[in-house]
Amino acid sequence: MKEALLWQKTDDGAAFCSLCAHRCRVTPGKRGFCNVRVNDCGVLYTRTYGQVIAENIDPIEKKPLYHFLPSTQTYSIALPGCNFKCGFCQNSNISQITEIPNYRAIDDYAHAPSPEKIVENTLRRGCESISFTYTEPTVFFEYALDTAKIAVDAGLKTIFVSNGYMTPECLRMIQPYLSACNIDLKSFSDDFYKKHCGASLAPVLESLKLIRSMGIWLEV
Repeated sequence: MKEALLWQKTDDGAAFCSLCAHRCRVTPGKRGFCNVRVNDCGVLYTRTYGQVIAENIDPIEKKPLYHFLPSTQTYSIALPGCNFKCGFCQNSNISQITEIPNYRAIDDYAHAPSPEKIVENTLRRGCESISFTYTEPTVFFEYALDTAKIAVDAGLKTIFVSNGYMTPECLRMIQPYLSACNIDLKSFSDDFYKKHCGASLAPVLESLKLIRSMGIWLEV
């Protein structure tokens, strides 16, 4: 495990997580809504750092991004987990794998390339960008951020394919290293988000406005 970013310790040993819009208060020994971040003795850790569960070369239009680096290939990676619980998720076998009790992703499903190795692979395969995709990049934020910093230095573009349920703090931290976003706006109904995703609509709309104002390329 790796210590998480964007959290604060409370007086009673709980961890207040400000990574995504759930803003979980995680008590010792418990996990956040995403089931990826865990409070271990008063410190919030990410359980899945480096556990790359999917790694492919895709046409960028598959993200889908239709007006950003068109007709290029992007190096797509995913780590386990999501902060939504959508029953219709086409990638639930990896996005919801952290729901399995005592899952062993690093041994049974994933491998552990360093961020440097991901960038090396991207350049070697002639891709112009790295996409954090398939699951939810917000919940593997620490690994995505470390990778994005190296990628930008190497002249690559970086992409989030996301549900948009991150906090302004999260977006501001990654803004200098994030080139483009595709946000999956699932509905304009708050009831839909609550019933089918375990979330709410307003934070997604706020993320859309903030991403746009930051000058990050945005497609919805």
